[in-house]
Amino acid sequence: MKKGILFIILSALCVAIGQLLWKIGINDNILYIIFGFILYGAGALLMVIAFRYGAVSVLQPFLSLSYAAAIILGYFFLNETISIGKIIGIILIITGTIFLSRENGVK
Repeated sequence: MKKGILFIILSALCVAIGQLLWKIGINDNILYIIFGFILYGAGALLMVIAFRYGAVSVLQPFLSLSYAAAIILGYFFLNETISIGKIIGIILIITGTIFLSRENGVK
């Protein structure tokens, strides 16, 4: 199961970084867009691999970590602001993921 969680977290990060590259490349930089698609595809592949090692009910909630990663990446690479609402949202996402995984037997 822990191997599945590792793969699903890597999947979430690849998806978030892939989308960041799309955003960066939207203004005439096709290479960023292409690399974004490659990372996004790698994220999908890692998700499929993760599902070999664990239950969907345990692993699927970990994909929500991509939302938290997107907020953090936006802050560092796009100079986006992180409001108190976003901070609360990140905390809720992480807390919810922990609760859901523990309820399903992951320690």
